[in-house]
Amino acid sequence: MSLHFSRNTKVYLEQGANIWEIPVLDGFSFSQATNASEITLNEMTDTAGNSRRARQMFNDSYAPAEWTFASYMRPNAIAAADGGAVEEALWANFVAVNSWSAGAGWDASVSSSSANNTQEFVFTNSNKSVLGTFNLYFVMGASTDADEIYVSSSSVTIYKIADCVANEASIDFEIDGIAQINWSGFGKIITDEASLSANAAIDRSQSSTSNFIRNRLTSLSAVSAISGSSRNYSLTLTGGNITMNNNMTYLTPETLGVVNQPLGHVTGTRNIGGNFTCYLSTATNASTQLFEDIIGATTTVTNDFDLTFKIGGDSAPSVKVKMPNCHLELPTHSIDDVVALETTFHALPSNISSADEAVITYTGS
Repeated sequence: MSLHFSRNTKVYLEQGANIWEIPVLDGFSFSQATNASEITLNEMTDTAGNSRRARQMFNDSYAPAEWTFASYMRPNAIAAADGGAVEEALWANFVAVNSWSAGAGWDASVSSSSANNTQEFVFTNSNKSVLGTFNLYFVMGASTDADEIYVSSSSVTIYKIADCVANEASIDFEIDGIAQINWSGFGKIITDEASLSANAAIDRSQSSTSNFIRNRLTSLSAVSAISGSSRNYSLTLTGGNITMNNNMTYLTPETLGVVNQPLGHVTGTRNIGGNFTCYLSTATNASTQLFEDIIGATTTVTNDFDLTFKIGGDSAPSVKVKMPNCHLELPTHSIDDVVALETTFHALPSNISSADEAVITYTGS
């Protein structure tokens, strides 16, 4: 009997004729459930004192497949032959209906600058009822050989999740950790595949060790005129999170007599927000001033803060998440050995019809 270990698993993303290898962390998962109906009887006894108490089960449909995994944020120099973010295929399909071709790059919402070694992902084209779809492959028992042509056998099992969508991307700031993204989404159905040819997979220099980002170098720039004049707040982070959610729903038919399969997805309200923590400081324009300005703005219905998280700092490799129109809730005090403030923020568009809540910029070294 051959067993599969999570450490011998590789993940691939397929879109059209192109395939990317996505290096993931331990803790990935994928599953699919069945929607079933239970039929029961509720009757009185007959003349002999008997009452039927059995039940029947019917499979109505398959629920959409669910998948989740984490990947490191890894920018590469655009000028390099294999330039671009390691996880660029996920971002490209998260923010738009997208496709990729060699030499031309992505169709929409992704731009690159070889002069500045930057790759930018924007939400400009995300006001769509559907977003980019792709297939995910989980190869259990994958080899570490350069020749990545897999055939299901007693030592290799290949699972495919068809028509996947990226629903949520969450970035956590763990001070002593390496910057990473927690991805989750849906798919149509999970199947056991006979083979997968990933020999020409795009890996975006995933073997490099110079494209990891240290969270401890992360900084936050916060600018607002909530006090009556423009003020640049000096905030040193101790932790935080940025979560981006497409709030997708998978639609499934309800035809009688068959086990229905998920049909496809539709997008919901785009939701970008998160929180950040910092020590309570009385320095000039520090966290104490931030609290005073927000609690004193009794005539301001919607706060307007320009937040820029520089993950990894100003030096490459780094990732900058700029959210120019953020509404901040009143910070809450956390009483510990050192008193801290925790602030929740909501990234908003410039108007109700726009899609400019955030700009994600990868800078390779």
